[in-house]
Amino acid sequence: MRKLLQKLFSPLIIRLANKYASRPDSTRVHKALSALCQDIIQRPGKRGQLIDLGTKHRIILFSDQHKGNRSHQDDFTLCEDNYLAALRYYNEHDFLYCNMGDSEELWKNMLLDVIKHNKANFEAEKRFLERNAYIKLFGNHDLYWDNDPLAGFMLKNIFGTKVRIYEGIIFTLAVKDQQLNIFITHGHQGDMQSDGNWFSKWFVSNIWGPVQSFLRINPNTPAFDNQLKSEHNQIMYDWTAKQTNLALITGHTHQPVFNSLTHLERTYIRLNEAKKKGDKATIQKLEAELLAGKISGNTSPRLENSKNTYFNAGCCCFNDGDITGIEIEDGKIRLIEWKKDINGVPQHLVLEETTLDNLLG
Repeated sequence: MRKLLQKLFSPLIIRLANKYASRPDSTRVHKALSALCQDIIQRPGKRGQLIDLGTKHRIILFSDQHKGNRSHQDDFTLCEDNYLAALRYYNEHDFLYCNMGDSEELWKNMLLDVIKHNKANFEAEKRFLERNAYIKLFGNHDLYWDNDPLAGFMLKNIFGTKVRIYEGIIFTLAVKDQQLNIFITHGHQGDMQSDGNWFSKWFVSNIWGPVQSFLRINPNTPAFDNQLKSEHNQIMYDWTAKQTNLALITGHTHQPVFNSLTHLERTYIRLNEAKKKGDKATIQKLEAELLAGKISGNTSPRLENSKNTYFNAGCCCFNDGDITGIEIEDGKIRLIEWKKDINGVPQHLVLEETTLDNLLG
């Protein structure tokens, strides 16, 4: 039956996806980002918070867990141990946790099933909430939190208290006698399939997404295709390059970006150096990272004079069980990874690091 329905409906679904969502459009994305950013600054509270951090801050940002029901479609299963270890570490060290969206995979799963199979993860997140150190954003795969009348009730049932859901956050920080704004959002803005009016968002989260999942049709959207991921990240960077003293951190593409893709550049530099030295172990390690899709793109799109203004937290659903995120702590920003060592113990690794003053300009 599924094969018959695939044959009947695949052309229509793919055609609609190509028309409305699958190709990132810079004009639409830039307009959506500008509108959200200005709305948060001018009218903080409804769509997003404006938070002054001063000079002292400890923040961890994770995105795209896609928590599921532990079936074969659950991309989070292999990453759960690293995620729980990371949250224990950051809670013990008094970090504020910003959960950047697509935390729950509600296109493929019923919410009650996700809740049932992720009690430990919700409890770990709840500990931040108990310290008033938890911010939850919505993405395109958990639009439910933004548009369903029962969303507030369900969140209170999960966490035991009221939880506000936002589309974005802007942190303001004092850096070298200047104000730096760090704009954080999931990154699906400008995607007509999941960033339209109330009805379109309801239709996607309740009808469109489940139909695609049941039919197992991949419409080749930015969150799945490598070329489109890089294009989407580039569009995000282009928007930040027009701003002053503002950095943007997103998720959505599942590909970590640091200092406007310098992590990608450094990886290729390391790979070339390893090839010159004949270092087979390093070559194998770096090529595996590139193949896993953890580094954005296949060639370096960064210009020599580009600004250090765009970052992507990656995701918490890599198929090798690793997770990536962004740390901001006491004047520094880091791209971090949690992965298990040879004994199966989760380890905290710093992949890239720079000072926040490098984001000014």
